[in-house]
Amino acid sequence: MKPTLHWREGIFSSVRYDVPAGIVVFFVAVPLCLGIALASGAPLFSGLIAGIVGGIVVGSLSNSSLGVSGPAAGLTVIVLAAIQQLEFFPVFLVALVIAGALQIILGLLKAGVIAYYFPSSVIKGMLTAIGIIIILKQIPHALGYDADYEGDFSFVQIDGHNTFSELVHMLDAITPGAIVVSIISLTILFLWEAHLVKKYAVLKLIQGPLVAVMAGITYQLVTNTYFPQWSLSSDHLVNVPVAKSMSGFFDQFTGPDFSSILRPDVWMVALTLAIVASLESLLSVEATDRLDPYRRVTDTNRELMAQGTGNIVSGLIGGLPITQVILRSSANVQSGGKTKFSAIFHGILLLLCIILIPDILNMVPLAVLASILLVIGYKLANPSIFKQMASLGWSQFLPFIATIVGIVFTDLLKGIAIGTVVAIVIILRNSYKNSHFLHREQTDAGSDKVKMTLAEEVVFLNKGRIRKELNELPKGAHLVIDMSKSLVVDHDVLEIINDFKNQANNKNIQVTLIRDKSRSELGRNYIKEKPQKAEVEQ
Repeated sequence: MKPTLHWREGIFSSVRYDVPAGIVVFFVAVPLCLGIALASGAPLFSGLIAGIVGGIVVGSLSNSSLGVSGPAAGLTVIVLAAIQQLEFFPVFLVALVIAGALQIILGLLKAGVIAYYFPSSVIKGMLTAIGIIIILKQIPHALGYDADYEGDFSFVQIDGHNTFSELVHMLDAITPGAIVVSIISLTILFLWEAHLVKKYAVLKLIQGPLVAVMAGITYQLVTNTYFPQWSLSSDHLVNVPVAKSMSGFFDQFTGPDFSSILRPDVWMVALTLAIVASLESLLSVEATDRLDPYRRVTDTNRELMAQGTGNIVSGLIGGLPITQVILRSSANVQSGGKTKFSAIFHGILLLLCIILIPDILNMVPLAVLASILLVIGYKLANPSIFKQMASLGWSQFLPFIATIVGIVFTDLLKGIAIGTVVAIVIILRNSYKNSHFLHREQTDAGSDKVKMTLAEEVVFLNKGRIRKELNELPKGAHLVIDMSKSLVVDHDVLEIINDFKNQANNKNIQVTLIRDKSRSELGRNYIKEKPQKAEVEQ
């Protein structure tokens, strides 16, 4: 039985769930914000700005209950190329502001409906693929090989390796201290969820990932003091920019150079950002809604406007492009978040912590965060999902597998495109096969009597199959075409039937049409409130 959320259980009554979830999302988001900024060729602080705006601004405006927004790994290649093309980061920020405005327009034009056209099998494949990628990408970090930035989802990595070759290459650079931290963290996470929380109800208020992070910081403090040979170097720790004063903190914000607003290349970058960021957000919204245990549905048009507003704000103060991100959203769901306050709270934490305690954040080992993400990845890519999808048949399983393979070996949007194409091909194949039912029998005179009963809906995609059946009829046959049960018949199909009827005498074929009198002979047939009696036409 699925859980239900009582109508009185709003943001404030869910704080006891949302605050711990927000803390977990915060720790997941910090290295991702920094890593994505690094890979994008942008200032490190720009990634944190995007995380703050995504949490506070987008989180407040969106009605996605569990979605979390921030800088997206899927945009790194586009952002890197755009910054290099425009040659000046403030010029890129102009493009980002324009992109945000375009997203608001898309929301006003109701373009969010696009989210509902992706097959369920493809969305489930996307979630599973994200889980697989998380596992593959976090294994090196868990073992202390941090050459690739945290948050990279691309198959071909920035260090020249790919997702799989990295697993071999990392064996030459394993860090013993990171392995110890990972073992401690995974042990805590397993015991906390599987045993301690069930035994002591009070521990439900504290998330296992938070305990793991505190254990990682304690490990670093102890080894720095007593066992320096086991201590982790700064390369294996979170690396938040540290401002020496409040004025230094505000100096890290950058404004856009609006003198470049009329440049065509700026508008081209803006259009690209708006389209790709909107697609990624809509895909994440659809996936997050499926993960929501309460099955709440996000208003996708409002989401586009919220994302657009976030990108305008981010562009005005020097941040990266923002989308809803499935990794952070998954962490939110699995950490027990109930309302959007968890996303807002994670943004508030980002802002406060980089102002007040950046030095403490910089003591968090990446191996701890890798352990947390490994658990999230396993839950997303649980082996049971493969068995479940296989039980639904090939029409569901093939797009599911195609999406997984596509995302793992390319990127999110290409993988979704591959899975969607496979799903469409299967739909077309089924439509081709299921347009009609054919019944053959021998009359007393020895001729063939064939009855072709058309389906309730027959569209132009079915005309190839119907034409094939008609052309294969033997000479002297008696054909009965029953359209009395058809609610919709395309003009293309009716045209084929009429053409065949007109030429049937040439093959000595007798044609009888059974139609509903309430429907016209040509053009698309429409559903009538009171279908009339069927008529037979020779």
